[in-house]
Amino acid sequence: MSVAYKAVLWNRQKFIYDAILLSLVALYIVLFINVTQWFDSNIDIRGVRIRAFGSAAFILLHVILSIGPLTRLSPKFYPLLYNRRHMGVTMFFLALQHTRLGLQWYHDFGNLEPLVSLFVSNTNYLTFIRFPFQVLGFVPLVILFLMAATSHDFWLANLTAPVWKGLHMSVYLAYGLLTGHVLLGALQTNTHPVLTLAVGVGLVWIVGVHLAAAIREFGRDNQDLVTGNEEFVDAGSIAEIPEKRAKIVTLGGERVAIFKYDGKISAVSNVCQHQNGPLGEGKIVDGCITCPWHGYQYLPENGASPPPFTEKIPTFDIKLEGDRILVKTIPNLPGTSVSPAVIAMEEKT
Repeated sequence: MSVAYKAVLWNRQKFIYDAILLSLVALYIVLFINVTQWFDSNIDIRGVRIRAFGSAAFILLHVILSIGPLTRLSPKFYPLLYNRRHMGVTMFFLALQHTRLGLQWYHDFGNLEPLVSLFVSNTNYLTFIRFPFQVLGFVPLVILFLMAATSHDFWLANLTAPVWKGLHMSVYLAYGLLTGHVLLGALQTNTHPVLTLAVGVGLVWIVGVHLAAAIREFGRDNQDLVTGNEEFVDAGSIAEIPEKRAKIVTLGGERVAIFKYDGKISAVSNVCQHQNGPLGEGKIVDGCITCPWHGYQYLPENGASPPPFTEKIPTFDIKLEGDRILVKTIPNLPGTSVSPAVIAMEEKT
């Protein structure tokens, strides 16, 4: 979190993340070019470079699309999520270089402008195998540009979260079009079965990991504690919750995070106002609930971010009966102060 917008809030973790990311990308491109030339010393280096940058971007897109569902399956993947935006911007520039080199090689030798040539040189738009696959790559490039250009929190705040989220969900449209771009393009000239298998495995992996995460999340939401018109519901025992951590329960279709800290219990909405991160999977740091995705913080007793920040989340009334935690089923307005339930001495021991 930052009081004022900055281009990048650099810290040690981001430096390490980006250094590893860029090193792996550079290593892949160097290896791709050198290994390809080793197998065929007469191959045109321009075509090799086009494929190197294009395949690097496509592989990175698979990694990016895998991170979200993997974090739902295991918190061990949270470090990858932390700086995923930089990964996305890196992928865009790889795709941009792939496009630039492709336009120069295929469309920069005639009377037409390269971009015009891209759309009119192949007009088989009503066929399948002969469909202009390069168009299927250009449209995703526009989507990736819009995502990269709006990746900063400034745009998240000014476009509003629903609009920003909707724009960035279009990455799945981009992925579908890029898969078609590869199938109708690269795999038509490079017919080695390993390449076809790799693209197929990638598609199955993306669909599979999303389905696995969806099934797990559906199972969680299906365990709703509200079964009637009860005012309070039993959310479990005090002993279930580790110190400065939370238990996540579902009340009326909404997830609630119940935190135990400093001999007290508080309940707030599980949804972070930044990017809908799962607050209940975070912990209490410096007296604040800290989102595991990007570190946004909220005070447990009122759901408000510490000054000068203004984000607020709903809170829930809570009470204790022995070692049982009872949570009110109706949330309070965001930022409403609620006295924490104090754990009795015998329950602490």
